[in-house]
Amino acid sequence: MFITLLHCAAVGTLLEVKNLQTHFVTHGGVVRAVDDVSWDVNESETVALVGESGCGKSVSALSIMRLVAGPAGRIVGGQIFFKGRDLLRLSEEEMRRVRGREIAMIFQEPMTSLNPVLSIGRQLTEGLEIHLGMAPVEARRRSVELLGMVGIPDPERRLAQYPHQFSGGMRQRMMIAMALACNPSLILADEPTTALDVTIQAQILELMKELSRRLGVAMLIITHNLGVVARYADRVNVMYAGRIIERGTARELYGNPRHPYTLGLLRSVPRLDEPRRARLDPIQGQPPDLTRLPRGCAFAPRCAFCVEHCLVETPPLRPVSEGGHVSACWEAATLDRTLTRSVAAT
Repeated sequence: MFITLLHCAAVGTLLEVKNLQTHFVTHGGVVRAVDDVSWDVNESETVALVGESGCGKSVSALSIMRLVAGPAGRIVGGQIFFKGRDLLRLSEEEMRRVRGREIAMIFQEPMTSLNPVLSIGRQLTEGLEIHLGMAPVEARRRSVELLGMVGIPDPERRLAQYPHQFSGGMRQRMMIAMALACNPSLILADEPTTALDVTIQAQILELMKELSRRLGVAMLIITHNLGVVARYADRVNVMYAGRIIERGTARELYGNPRHPYTLGLLRSVPRLDEPRRARLDPIQGQPPDLTRLPRGCAFAPRCAFCVEHCLVETPPLRPVSEGGHVSACWEAATLDRTLTRSVAAT
């Protein structure tokens, strides 16, 4: 335990994931869901983790919380430093004190995350009583305050209700209230607007942004929605086949994508500044089988920029511009020149 406290993270770094590897043992082989991934989150910063379904985004968040389902799933390597402590070295009792109190998580589907047989009030007050040692009366008062903070009307009456009596948007607001209850330093938001209609999505995202800014809470947003990334994230990590393949500020990634996969994600999203009849350009093919990853770059079979080198050697993350922008692509410079010619032609 003393050794973990000696780790000195960079100034302002709240969470640092280093060479994380999380595997699942199946009858078909070992699924390398998170394969040697490194990234960080600074204090009061919003970082996005972006990619297709199955690329390892949610497993990364569950690994941080040490909630990977065993015995099939296990963290087999790496370090996760939070405020200088390696979470992977903590005992289960110590980790329970971190969950909810210092790191909170908003799960992907609130209806399956909330307990259907416990009232809204009990699900809010439980964490306050356990982590902050509040008396029941004080915890109830704080719960009313939290529900009001996230925009749920008549919070005093709502405490006696159950999850099935809440709409989808209200359940998601309830999850945000639970995440904020113990004043954590970091919130992991796993697809926080899944299954909500567009107008409710906007309300939830604006609420999270405003609360994060007002309370100084750092946030990791896991999403496949690049519109969310453009508006709410400071920095972006793009994942593919269990690995980070591009990282940079949101402005840099949108203005100067340097990996074919990132470019494909951007081209597959409708844009208001293009003609209404313009066709989207989807990424062809399917994500690889994580039990049988191809040699070389995992994206090579779907990549229009693929060269022979891509098929024999996995590209490392390398700087492609200033400001910490890195890309795992042998043809990053070629991609840049192609984009420059494309912009000049228009």
